Amino acid sequence: MGEFTLELNEDQKQVRDWLHGFAADVMRPAAAEWDEREETPWPIIQEAAKLGIYSLDFYAQQFFDPTGLGIPMAMEELFWGDAGIALSIVGTGLAAVGVLANGTEEQIGTWVPQMYGDANDVKVAAFCSSEPDAGSDVASMRTRAVYDEAKDEWVLNGTKTWATNGGIANVHVVVAVVDPELGSKGHASFIVPPNTPGLSQGQKFQKHGIRASHTAEVVLEDVRVPGHCLLGGKEKLDDRLARAREKAKSGERVKNAAMATFEASRPAVGAMAVGTARAAYEVALDYARTRVQFGRPIIENQGVAFQLADMATQIDAARLLVWRASWMATAGKPFTAAEGSMSKLYASEVAKTVTAQAIQILGGNGYTREYPVERMHRDAAIYTIFEGTSEIQRMVISRALAK
Repeated sequence: MGEFTLELNEDQKQVRDWLHGFAADVMRPAAAEWDEREETPWPIIQEAAKLGIYSLDFYAQQFFDPTGLGIPMAMEELFWGDAGIALSIVGTGLAAVGVLANGTEEQIGTWVPQMYGDANDVKVAAFCSSEPDAGSDVASMRTRAVYDEAKDEWVLNGTKTWATNGGIANVHVVVAVVDPELGSKGHASFIVPPNTPGLSQGQKFQKHGIRASHTAEVVLEDVRVPGHCLLGGKEKLDDRLARAREKAKSGERVKNAAMATFEASRPAVGAMAVGTARAAYEVALDYARTRVQFGRPIIENQGVAFQLADMATQIDAARLLVWRASWMATAGKPFTAAEGSMSKLYASEVAKTVTAQAIQILGGNGYTREYPVERMHRDAAIYTIFEGTSEIQRMVISRALAK
């Protein structure tokens, strides 16, 4: 277990600078084009794969960094480059985390490599949890998985929504109800292998921000997957359901598979928000230093300077919360005060505030697409929504305080 530190080691600094170079030289010049096209930036993903950024090895190295800072550091730099393109690069990671959190060693070794492909034939993966009537309210999930014992197959039916890479993914990880009487405790996660009949893409969403990332519905119609595609295996599921039934009688709370995935990823989402906020702040700072009004740079006006001071302070505070939560998760320290939700909540709100302030500092220029801050502001809106809205984070935090 690594000690908590605010100083990156030399290896981490090298990785940070490497990622920053990719973000500055490859992602930023292409950001406006792919935002306008609203398409998956396959050439950028392939370039990331050739360099080793989009790969299982790189993701694993950062995930298993003993300090816990590998993932948040990587997320901040990539999302500093561009949120839409970055989400296309890292979106597969949520599905990978779903397998890492709930799968067996054999399942991890079999399916996670197939999520990425290789530099010559890149693939993506999708984590499918949300539904049209079940976003934050996971207990309302309707997608069903029924076990066909005679064939040792699970049959999945339902519709998922808001799925990053949904329908274009090589591997889909689908959360479904296996015991409706247990509500959210009766959920399980399944691998849907490539080219499985019955899985199709539904509506592709045209979004306010992160438009270079593919978001769509996933429709499941009598999708049959082998028994070994149940993450964790049937014996483990049966044991968990039996315990859930017993605990339900006593009123004790039980976590479900989808929530385990989201809890593991919330500090990473906070780091994404920090990256976007930092990018907008840097644009505003540079503009304020060079924009001359009434004979002097506008940064010499207290109204602008104080805004920038607040922006810098909020970004640093958000990063500290993210780093603490990331270190705690790696060190195995429980989030007794909902530290993971705190980091995601605060960083998400900071991203919205800072990007809005950046537009204000740039004035009319900030409102145009000639400058990137309007895109950053559109992108920032997603952080307070996906993987648990700000309202859900506040609910989690308040429940922790009430214990």
